[in-house]
Amino acid sequence: METVLVTGATGLLGSSLVPLLKVRGYEVITHARSGDADFLADLSVTDEVFKLLDKTRPDIIINLAGLTDVDRCEALPSQAYSANVHTLENIVNWIRQKNTHCHLVHISTDMVYDGVSPHTEDTVSLTNYYAFSKYAGELAAASAPSTILRTNFFGRSHCAERTSLTDWLFRSLSNSDTIQVFDDVLFSPLAMDTLSNMIELTIRKKPVGVFNLGTHGGMSKADFAFAFAEELNLSAGVMTRTSTDQVTFLKTYRPKDMRMECSKFENTLTIKLPSLRNEIKRVAKEYYEEA
Repeated sequence: METVLVTGATGLLGSSLVPLLKVRGYEVITHARSGDADFLADLSVTDEVFKLLDKTRPDIIINLAGLTDVDRCEALPSQAYSANVHTLENIVNWIRQKNTHCHLVHISTDMVYDGVSPHTEDTVSLTNYYAFSKYAGELAAASAPSTILRTNFFGRSHCAERTSLTDWLFRSLSNSDTIQVFDDVLFSPLAMDTLSNMIELTIRKKPVGVFNLGTHGGMSKADFAFAFAEELNLSAGVMTRTSTDQVTFLKTYRPKDMRMECSKFENTLTIKLPSLRNEIKRVAKEYYEEA
């Protein structure tokens, strides 16, 4: 079985993906900038990247590393570029210079879309610096044999240091905390375990190119929250619908409609992606059973 290096392995998605890859029989090497991983390295530093990759010689690199704080990216664009672009440039330069057969799987974002949906892979609209840096990272990744997955995800966190959207909703609903949910932001995310399975399928098939990877039948974040509450039989009375324009805690513009058209991924990998409603049901069951 192939050797897989997962960068940013201790984050939200990595904490779900790494155990699955190990169960499937891959030799998994984990990387993080700090914390509990097989290798620690700053991927924005060229020498550190080359030392890491020279030592591990992976068949596949799954890049989960990056700066995802939208407000921080806007305020500190040089940090965003370093984390989301220069990191990819270093990885790709190693692949090209060493003339290896290493395949890169890069996890990007649905925030590269805005406006009328559903969005196909060629309808990019960059409306904040986070989106710009992630798209620039895609361009860097594309200069080596790579699969670029634009996605969004939710589900129970297995990372002690990170809380997911559904973790926050479950805690708030369970504690009857008053919260605001956005009815002007639409998306089509996958459950984390589904996304992990799709990434594993990707490293087996190794399609080259950019692919949307999400659910059918996207919805607003408010509708998502109410549907999640309904599946858990928890009162939705603590939730108030609002818009991103009406709150003060968001410093940076967020895209309004990120729903994706995912037929390219489905047709290329011969897979049928689930509906968002069914993904909510499955994830809610996990919370209900573990409560």
